[in-house]
Amino acid sequence: MPVPRPPLPRPGAEPGRRRVLAALLGAPLLGLTACSDRSAGPAEDGPVELSVFWYGDEGRAAITEKALRLYSERNPRVTFRVTWQGAAGYHDRLATQAAGGNVPDLIQLDDSVLTEYALRDIVLDLSRHVADNRLDLRTLPDGLVRYGQVDGRTVGVAAGQTAAAVVFNRTLLRRLDLPAPTTGMTWSEYVEWARRVTRAGGGRVAGTMDPSGDYRALWLWLRGRGSEFYQGRGLAFDRERLLQWFDLWQEARRRRATPSAALIEQADSGDATRQLVVTGAAAASFAWAHQLPTLQSLTEDELDLAGVPGPPAAQWARASMYWTVFRGTRHPDVAVDVINFLTSNGEAGVILGHERGVNPSLAVRRYTEGSIGDPAQQRAAVLGNALANQLGPAPAPPPRGHSEVRNLLLAAAESVRSGDVGTRAAVDRFLGRAEAALTA
Repeated sequence: MPVPRPPLPRPGAEPGRRRVLAALLGAPLLGLTACSDRSAGPAEDGPVELSVFWYGDEGRAAITEKALRLYSERNPRVTFRVTWQGAAGYHDRLATQAAGGNVPDLIQLDDSVLTEYALRDIVLDLSRHVADNRLDLRTLPDGLVRYGQVDGRTVGVAAGQTAAAVVFNRTLLRRLDLPAPTTGMTWSEYVEWARRVTRAGGGRVAGTMDPSGDYRALWLWLRGRGSEFYQGRGLAFDRERLLQWFDLWQEARRRRATPSAALIEQADSGDATRQLVVTGAAAASFAWAHQLPTLQSLTEDELDLAGVPGPPAAQWARASMYWTVFRGTRHPDVAVDVINFLTSNGEAGVILGHERGVNPSLAVRRYTEGSIGDPAQQRAAVLGNALANQLGPAPAPPPRGHSEVRNLLLAAAESVRSGDVGTRAAVDRFLGRAEAALTA
């Protein structure tokens, strides 16, 4: 259930920033009209309350509220009404709010819906704020900035940077006297490593989760072969490519590198408590690097990270999630200033840590070095630093319909694993339905 909170309090103020916001709040604000985003609204001299909505757990809520409270301390005319909930049902709730024109001022989105919300004019075009550096993205990696753009317009700012990763059980591998998987190993080498783990464990634990239905893994496998997942509003890969991907994991299953189909389907639910590296069913799973602290909290064994197999250049500076502004907000300039604070202020960076991924700002990352106490967050940062100078160019965020494509890929992989449908039939069905979802 969503967790509404009362407005955060407004203790003391920092004089310099207070003067800046006083000038900002005293200026005409931009409001939404039927014609344009640039219609001037009435001047505001009084207090401003912004509503903020995000998904996550209690830990994320605590640090986000603390960072917002710091903003209010420095800008006492601005308060926040916050609501948060778990990821399940979050986008459904947002869709309901959007249909009623009742979206919070600041919302957290991920790349599964960013393009759709931009094309439906639910989120504000931030480009003019970027152009005059009121929204200062100059310390963000270029690829991370690009991954918040739709049709050349900046519509989202990364709340953190992450990478697709292999999460492995280091304690188990020590017990089996086997090496850890390494960033840069090929997919074939990874499958062979997983087969060795299964054999060394006497079949009681499998080497790896089967990611054949994981769009993240497929996307990086495609990029490692010079292709992409999407091209414009369509798929960028053909039937033969997807057959090769499914055949790779058919062979992995034949060699007993992966566990049973039933266990894989449980892990495919996305529930962290069912991840095979946590339940002990496999030595490795696939996840976002910034999710390591959550996974680590669910097991006493030591977990660690490696990059997803294939060339590191297949990865890109990827937003774990975005901060966006509702197009109908009455306070666009103030909302943008809050995003700027959350993503580029050093003290806010210390509070937020790497919970949403490493800080998007390179300058804030340097400022917060040594302040991250969580060992799992530290390990995630180590992987991020190792990949930083090897990343490839960022693609555009996924097109509208991406969420449905993800579900279709998962269903296709499950049907192949279960034997309900042959690989070629599953691929043909996926391609037909995915193209329909992308053009709907």
